[in-house]
Amino acid sequence: MSMLEVNSLDVFYDAVQALRKISLTIEEGEIVTLIGANGAGKTTTLRAISGLVAKKSGTVVFEGKDITGLPAEAIVVRGIGHSPEGRRIFANMSVHENLVLGAYTRNNKGEVAADLERVIELFPRLRERIKQSAGTLSGGEQQMLAMGRALMGRPRLLLLDEPSLGLAPFLVRDIFQIIRDINAQGTTVLLVEQNAHMALGVAHRGYVLETGAIVLADNAKALLENEDVKKAYLGE
Repeated sequence: MSMLEVNSLDVFYDAVQALRKISLTIEEGEIVTLIGANGAGKTTTLRAISGLVAKKSGTVVFEGKDITGLPAEAIVVRGIGHSPEGRRIFANMSVHENLVLGAYTRNNKGEVAADLERVIELFPRLRERIKQSAGTLSGGEQQMLAMGRALMGRPRLLLLDEPSLGLAPFLVRDIFQIIRDINAQGTTVLLVEQNAHMALGVAHRGYVLETGAIVLADNAKALLENEDVKKAYLGE
């Protein structure tokens, strides 16, 4: 049994079909990436999995249980965290308050405190800015905060949407190393990333989306060597 099974998912925005029979699987311990052009349906796929958009048809099964119709807050409790595109931090709250808010579904204060320490070990810059308003952080620091906030829910599966968007190259390298570290610590990752080369460099497997449909699926090394993928997404 796969950790996550998405089966024949259809999603519409009004009359426009955004996803067409999307099916994918994620095994426990993997990093899986979705690559494709803007508008291909990558973000919508993550939002459908985490309950942020309604599904017209199809199913989402997590750890053997159907979560298709659950609201987003119930899916978080089940063990799926989501770091959204655009970061969506609470700018007027402190870094510490943003992180603690990520653990809003949890009651064990000792475990929450331990996870807070783990997060600021992963993201040392957040420790330095723990009392600052989140809106005063740089773009890279805000991305770290968004990822850290998602980790505070102690997800077994973490959905990451465009973590490198708008960041300087040296910060992109840092973010992708942190993704490796998060995975090495036991969190399975589903990654949406415009930088296909970096995404396939960190992932075990990948899916290529075009106009709301999966057109190619393979291990990451094979996708990096695929001539069509090179031309369309790797600039080669």
